[in-house]
Amino acid sequence: MAATDPKSASSIRVAVIDIGTNSTRLLIADVEGREVDEIYRESRVTRLGRGVDYSGQLSAEGIEAVCRAIADYMPLIEEEEAKEVMVIATSAVRDAENGGAFVAELRERFDLRCQVIDGDQEANFTYLGTSSGRDGEETMLVIDIGGGSTEMIIGRGPEPIFHTSLQAGVVRHTERILTGDPPGSAELESLARDIEKLVQASLEGVDLPPIQRAIAVAGTPSSLAAIDLELVPYDPKAVEGHRLPLRTVQWWLSRLASMPLAERQQVPGLHPDRAQAIVAGVVILIEIMRNFDLLEVEVSEHDILYGCAITAASGD
Repeated sequence: MAATDPKSASSIRVAVIDIGTNSTRLLIADVEGREVDEIYRESRVTRLGRGVDYSGQLSAEGIEAVCRAIADYMPLIEEEEAKEVMVIATSAVRDAENGGAFVAELRERFDLRCQVIDGDQEANFTYLGTSSGRDGEETMLVIDIGGGSTEMIIGRGPEPIFHTSLQAGVVRHTERILTGDPPGSAELESLARDIEKLVQASLEGVDLPPIQRAIAVAGTPSSLAAIDLELVPYDPKAVEGHRLPLRTVQWWLSRLASMPLAERQQVPGLHPDRAQAIVAGVVILIEIMRNFDLLEVEVSEHDILYGCAITAASGD
């Protein structure tokens, strides 16, 4: 991949590595103010958070998978001459007893300073990224379904007015509840009840404005959009802005939950590595949509990676 020139003299080229519970992602972009011009983006399912809910430890296999991904990302960052590199880690690392040792290993192996961000920071970065490039005239709900946590952020304009981080994620709840292959109806009902309780508890006593637009980011909604559009290969431009009505999301849940894992891995548009956790993610999305009375969500790839890119470029 040949290095390209920044889009203008006032823009700055940055790289962001997001080490999540389920995937490790890279964004290289030129940033000017709140405008992000994507140069390169990649995501790999590394399952760092597998088993953390039970053991409290990041596994050696998960750590090595992340390190392999970063080892491949570093030459790309150098080739594209990124001036700033920001590395974040989220739910799995902050929950694990050996999270500090993992951060130290990244520093030793790659000379990277990794920030372990909390749920509030995660929500703020996500909202910053999702709201970038928008006019800010609508009250917006951003739904970010991760591997170990789920963020719900409401805002109007550049700043969020409410956010909450749920201990609900596609890896966490697949391991906790969806043990059948395919999952049974009792498991699906138990998962839906658990998510509903978490959402309602987080909203209890909160006076929220009417939601005018709902944006869903991260692996679950982008995978659903790709499935709905039968995208082979994945096309981020087609995914961006794709609308998913609640009835469509419910229909896909029925289809995906009825398939054993081996069959889900063959679904057009769904990356095989995401097949194991997609059902839990769709249940989480449905319960949030129901609790906010949403008839549809809009899918976006302008997520925490964009928010971190803006932050890195600003020097904050």
